[in-house]
Amino acid sequence: MTKWEYVTVPLLVHATKQILDTWGEDGWELVQVVPGPNPEQLVAYLKRPKSVTA
Repeated sequence: MTKWEYVTVPLLVHATKQILDTWGEDGWELVQVVPGPNPEQLVAYLKRPKSVTA
């Protein structure tokens, strides 16, 4: 069974792609984007498979 880890990331409207691309390069997958505390900000929820260390 896959175990997941999650993170929430604040997104600035003018830099959304750059921010998501950076997290995507680290293996994070976008799950959802919701409105943030003000009109210039969104909040992204991301997930990735949890690393198993030996």
